[in-house]
Amino acid sequence: MMLDAKGMIGGYGGADILKGVDLQVDDGEIVAIIGPNGAGKSTAMKAVFGLVTLREGQVHFRDEEITNGAPDALVRKGMAYVPQERNVFPTLSVHENLEMGAFIRRDDFSHAIDQVYTLFPPLKEKRKQQAGELSGGQRQMVAFGRALMTEPSLLLLDEPTAGLSPVYMQEIFERVIAVNETGVGILMVEQNARQALKIAHRGYVLATGENIFIDTGDALLANPEVAESFLGGHGAGAKPDGAAR
Repeated sequence: MMLDAKGMIGGYGGADILKGVDLQVDDGEIVAIIGPNGAGKSTAMKAVFGLVTLREGQVHFRDEEITNGAPDALVRKGMAYVPQERNVFPTLSVHENLEMGAFIRRDDFSHAIDQVYTLFPPLKEKRKQQAGELSGGQRQMVAFGRALMTEPSLLLLDEPTAGLSPVYMQEIFERVIAVNETGVGILMVEQNARQALKIAHRGYVLATGENIFIDTGDALLANPEVAESFLGGHGAGAKPDGAAR
């Protein structure tokens, strides 16, 4: 198991948002965390990455305990985190943003930039443009790409499609699949729950800081209680073309 977080309890200012959350990600998996607003989804992800202090519980990454670890140290161990907001340097060009993502590297990382441009073709076309001038979807691609510059084995995505148009939302999900197909494990917090579960190998449903359901993406989509309470009460539907499982 690449990531194994058990019994996470913690939050902000002494208030426990997480009340015993478990999360696991295996090599090469897409794992989605879904649930209502205030469920603790983003808090759980931030706790894994050392941005929220845990009072109880343990987080292991490749069998090494990293509970409450420093984020920069976790990046060096093979993790990368893309926050929901303020996730690009707006006055720097796309290419400069990618170079900033390689801050821990001392080797030739030109091949990593080439791979990002292959995964996100619009970025190559706009590589000299300031990131702040891009559309929301393109800025999200820059944030993805910058995180991939350290060649992580686990990528943490916090609400990657928040505020995007349906067209860019679909494109971001397709890019998530493409990144995963390169061997990168992905832990994704996502409000667009149905679409997230369609591409996820496994999913966690959180509510009030606790695990409510844990199952495969397919099983959660087919679960009537999950559909009624967390997916708007509609049927599971088909997977998008090209969805990797």
